[in-house]
Amino acid sequence: MATTASPLSAGVLAPASGGVRPALVRYYDDLSGVLADAGRGDRPAGFTPGWHLPDLTPALERFFEPGGISAQELGSYHDTPLRLLNLMHNPRTRTTKTLASLMIVARAVAHIQHTGEPIMIVTPSSANKATALRDAVLRAHETGLVGAHQLRIVCVVPAASCQKLWRSPLTDDGVLRARNPLAVLDSSQPLHVKELARALADQEAEALFARYGVRLWHTMDLSNYAVADTARALFERDHLPAAPRVHAHSVSSAFGLLGHFYGQQQHTGREWPGTGARYFLVQHLGTPDMVSSYYHGRFDYRPRWQYRDGLHVQDSDPRFPARTFAPDEQLDATFYTRTPATSERMNGIIRRQGGGGIVVSLAECLDRYPLVRALLEPAHVELPADPRQIREWSLVMAMTGVLNALDRGLLDETEILIHGSGSYGADDYQAPQTHQMRAITGYGDLRDLVHTAAGS
Repeated sequence: MATTASPLSAGVLAPASGGVRPALVRYYDDLSGVLADAGRGDRPAGFTPGWHLPDLTPALERFFEPGGISAQELGSYHDTPLRLLNLMHNPRTRTTKTLASLMIVARAVAHIQHTGEPIMIVTPSSANKATALRDAVLRAHETGLVGAHQLRIVCVVPAASCQKLWRSPLTDDGVLRARNPLAVLDSSQPLHVKELARALADQEAEALFARYGVRLWHTMDLSNYAVADTARALFERDHLPAAPRVHAHSVSSAFGLLGHFYGQQQHTGREWPGTGARYFLVQHLGTPDMVSSYYHGRFDYRPRWQYRDGLHVQDSDPRFPARTFAPDEQLDATFYTRTPATSERMNGIIRRQGGGGIVVSLAECLDRYPLVRALLEPAHVELPADPRQIREWSLVMAMTGVLNALDRGLLDETEILIHGSGSYGADDYQAPQTHQMRAITGYGDLRDLVHTAAGS
């Protein structure tokens, strides 16, 4: 077990700021090659634009500007160096989903420019993916890559997540709002948004094209996200020492880490130390399925809790919280995927290369909050003084999970690279007003909304 004396020792590794690198422009040729490789594999049925990007013009470079990556040293904890991989540089989203969204929309732009066919993207989301894709669509309009009538987007989100969506001209302008609706499903099962979006793409794509000449693209394919996330490995190759490290990430389905793994294995040209990167998954009690699967071979494992002094506590499994306000608490609606299809693949990678995972609770995040703020401040990542203002917990979760794991002896002293995949507070954005979203109760409502958007 690691010592608990003087855990924060910034002098061991002095914090330093790293410059933001325009990753999607810097690695344009590499990512084009990754796209081409991905397009040669088996793909889901339905419309997909080509697996190539538009020519790298000044307009496309402006479009790609928010796709930046940086790395900063955070000092050390229990003599273990900590470093942040900052993927949150787009001020209009503050989430890593920006990188994949820009790549997805760039492919749609290439199709529109080549064929003249308009595209309507449809995606389910727990909030961040919707915000990032909508921002990328808006940027394509703003930079003149395509017209507002040529590229549209429909997002289907659970009602529990709608206060995490970000307002923009797509919500505030009446014409754009009609073409790019936010459909909010009031359901006790957030995953129903995935089922609805998939059914819509399967059943309405042909009718939409026949009636309006609009291609409907359902973007929930792992490759659409893994391609952009290979940029993390390319950045690591160029800007971080060639040393063994653990990659820690708050995950729902671990798309980001799978993208890093793919990039590391196939596209960096580096002989990686040992057997490759080690991956450490951080989840919350609402959806701890990947951690449960890895350590217990089933998605539904939970420790036995005891109620004591107003909290639920347990000490039988160090991979789960020692204390929580509720055993089934929903710390953040972003992480809503249950029994993810990616779990088996991630389990195999961790068994082969090393790593693990941990589940955190709100109580633990609050306990760690002052220390997390102190560690992140030199990296110019500012958290609100009042944790009640946090709206996106991904980064706080990841930091808390790493600190807990080090305290419990679950990680050794190898450098830990924490993927900063999302962090924003109440003052960073405004949520859409009720009239700027469309409530739906099922498939019929969504079908009608999409036909109206295609014809507007």
